[in-house]
Amino acid sequence: MKEINDLNMIRSQVRSNIGKDVIVEADKGRNKIVTNKGTISQVFPSLFTIKVTNEYDSERIISYTYSDILTSTVKLELC
Repeated sequence: MKEINDLNMIRSQVRSNIGKDVIVEADKGRNKIVTNKGTISQVFPSLFTIKVTNEYDSERIISYTYSDILTSTVKLELC
């Protein structure tokens, strides 16, 4: 039951930071960590999206689930 409350807390924190810049560290396995800087663009019931601009000035949207944050697969840090 505690996990449900934690997921609701994570959802509300992400929802309150829509439009803010964040640094995302995602663990892709086998000691590979990908770091991106972007803006939280949309929040949905089971996932949220981040708009990322890379060094070639192309935009892309990456989605993550709230359980990724709960399991520490993804870490968000406000800029």
